[in-house]
Order: sequence, then structure tokens, then C-alpha cells
Amino acid sequence: MVMAKSKISYEESRRQRLEENKQRMEALNLTMLAQSLRNSSPSKLSPMKSVKKPRTMEKQVVMVRRSSRVANKPIPVYNEVVIERVVIPRRISKHRDLSNRVYASDEARTNALERAEKLLSELESEYPIFIKTMLQSHVTGGFWLGLPVHFCRKNLPKRDEVMTLIDEDGEEHKTVYLARKTGLSGGWKGFAVAHNLVDGDALIFQLIRPSAFKVFIIRVNSQ
Repeated sequence: MVMAKSKISYEESRRQRLEENKQRMEALNLTMLAQSLRNSSPSKLSPMKSVKKPRTMEKQVVMVRRSSRVANKPIPVYNEVVIERVVIPRRISKHRDLSNRVYASDEARTNALERAEKLLSELESEYPIFIKTMLQSHVTGGFWLGLPVHFCRKNLPKRDEVMTLIDEDGEEHKTVYLARKTGLSGGWKGFAVAHNLVDGDALIFQLIRPSAFKVFIIRVNSQ
């Protein structure tokens, strides 16, 4: 019985609160205001608002910031510098078969060297001169000719230079002398192949000009 009365009193109290809220809203005219706002709000966005305007990039010329130490100094002007390089045109030489290399015997090598020393004693002594016995690395494969270091330091240029080799017939061959390596590189192969140099040959190099050698060839296979 008590629970029934309390339930009725709760429902009655709730109804009274709803009625009071309704009366307050009508007094403030909130119902009509809400309806007015609902009717006035657009259902779709304006076409003008949906179109995006393209962004424009403004270009400006600005001065590059320079260090305060050089700000008052004139801007440097860089000029192209051409560096000269010693190059010898490649010669087209005939193919050499290296599979049948013939190595000179010690006796034949010594004999060629002795004949070279005899010829050296007969040549004019006013020119710097030395003898070089050929090895396989000089006349096949690598084609690099190292020269005596003491001779190079005393008589040859301190920088890379084009050296001319003049054989006994007066024919000239251009070669590249590498000062740091004290030897002949580019062009030496052409000379070696043209004169059919082989292991054991003894060559006399006579410096007749600052950049020219007179070359005498003593064959290991001839007496």
C-alpha cells in the first residue's frame, strides 16, 4: 500500500515538473525561436563557398646573405683554367703472340751487355748516357720502362715531359716521361714493338737534348 502511494506521488511530481518546464519555455518563447532557426538554416552549402581559389606564388629577388668578413669585398670572378696534360696519340701496332715468349739465357744477356759497354766507350762522352738491359716487362705485356733514378734526378725534367727517342736510322718516336715514377710510359710500347725488342737486348740511351734520347740497340741474338 505504501509503495503504491509513493509511486503515485513520484508520477505526480514528475508531471508537475514537466508542466512547469513547458510553461517556462512558452514564457521565453523558446519553442518558436527553435522552429524559426530550423526553417532558416540552408540544406546545402553555397556554391561560392565550395570553390577554392588557386594559390598564387609571388617571386621576389633577394640578396644572398654574405659573411660580414667579405660583405664589403668585391664578388670574386672565376675563370676557366685549361690544364695541359702530356698525351701521346696511340699507335695501331701489330698483334704480338705472347704465348711463345723466349727468355734470354744469362750468358746471352751478359754478352749483349758487354758489347753495349764497348760501344758506350766509343761514343762521345759529352752527353749523359746509360745502358738498360731489356726484361719481359719492358718489351711484352706491361710495356713500362723504368730508368735509373740517379740519372733522372740529375739530368731529366722535374715534371712529366714528352721525350723523343731517336733510333740509329734517325726515326723519331714520342714517349711520355713520368717524373715521379722516373720511367717511360705512353709511346714506349710503340718504340719497343716497332724495333722488335726482346728479352736480353741491351739499349744505350744518350741524352743529346734535354728532352731527346739517341738510342742504340744491341741485339741479344746477334754477335
